[in-house]
Amino acid sequence: MPQIAENAFNPLVQAIAPPPIPLAQGWLQAYGGGYGPAIDLSQAVPGYPPHAEILTQLGRAAASLDSAGYGAIEGEDALRAVYAEHLSTLYGAPIEKAAIHITSGCNQAFFTVMMALAGPGNQVLMSNPCYFNHEASLSMLGIETVFFDCHASNRFAPRLADIEAALTDRVRAIALVSPNNPTGAVYSADLLHAIFDVCAARNIWLVLDETYRDFLGGSAGAPHGLFGLANWRNTLVQLYSFSKSFCIPGHRVGAIAAGPDVVTQVSKIMDNLQICAPRAPQQALARCLPHLADWRAANAREIAERASEFSAALAEAPGWEIAAMGAYFAYVKHPFPDRDAVQVAQALAREFGVLGLPGSFFGAGQEGFLRLAFANVDIPTIRQIPARLNACRV
Repeated sequence: MPQIAENAFNPLVQAIAPPPIPLAQGWLQAYGGGYGPAIDLSQAVPGYPPHAEILTQLGRAAASLDSAGYGAIEGEDALRAVYAEHLSTLYGAPIEKAAIHITSGCNQAFFTVMMALAGPGNQVLMSNPCYFNHEASLSMLGIETVFFDCHASNRFAPRLADIEAALTDRVRAIALVSPNNPTGAVYSADLLHAIFDVCAARNIWLVLDETYRDFLGGSAGAPHGLFGLANWRNTLVQLYSFSKSFCIPGHRVGAIAAGPDVVTQVSKIMDNLQICAPRAPQQALARCLPHLADWRAANAREIAERASEFSAALAEAPGWEIAAMGAYFAYVKHPFPDRDAVQVAQALAREFGVLGLPGSFFGAGQEGFLRLAFANVDIPTIRQIPARLNACRV
């Protein structure tokens, strides 16, 4: 077979590493089962099923002729309206339907927003460590990523001075994730307000991914007050995913909340990318979102219990230290300073059946850490983890 020429592909895509999660999941193939069933903590996947009403509504919507046709580019009117009302209640500020754009998952929301806000020659500022799909998306678009470092000494929360020091005149946006992926760190309302003020003063965008906000717990209140600011539509773009809260990651539904001008620009991209997000799950969510608040709150409490149990489990594994922790993830410092994160993660998966992701997947200088998605597994499974960590000698 003739060899493909080196320049046959888009160099911006060719330079990106293969998807990291399937790569890591392949390490489990060598596990012999000696410590019991494998424990997959690699990807944020709900460890409990969707509510029966969601499945019922999904089935009905999928069987309808209406959902088989094209829908509105910006999303189903019913879901946009219901989600806008939900946000207005959560944040205590009026958010109109015109400010909502539904996407096929939050990764697509990020991709389309960044394409709308920046282009080749521009920069986007992100944290180190960062969510690897965000960095890969920017690379594919020819947008340079610049970083500010987050530190274990500050529980991996950003420092405003570090953000300001990293800004250049080519930065078009600051992209943050809170609760954070990979560290789990939750950014305070005061910090987010201060970052917003920096963005507003420099006329750049604050893109805030709040995929995991529903797991902060009902008593936490609104994560911030940014939607109450008069100028939020000129500065803030919020991203969200329905996957975790409603346990439907395979149905790919995400959302953008932004000024109508941003929604207009994103719609141009969506018309050429997918035309519309899947209609059946949108219709199901529109019916279920207002009625499943108690179920979602119970799930948040369950995740909080798993977090507490995970903290107790790590206390039984000397040398393994939780550097930061939040709604879905724990960022754990491993006890092997002479081994890099990939070596440790591979050993845990292949020999002990515990799969986490190496910190080096998320940025430079992260060799001492693993990301463990504790929310994936139930409490009895979490209790199996210390014995396996203690047996690991790499």
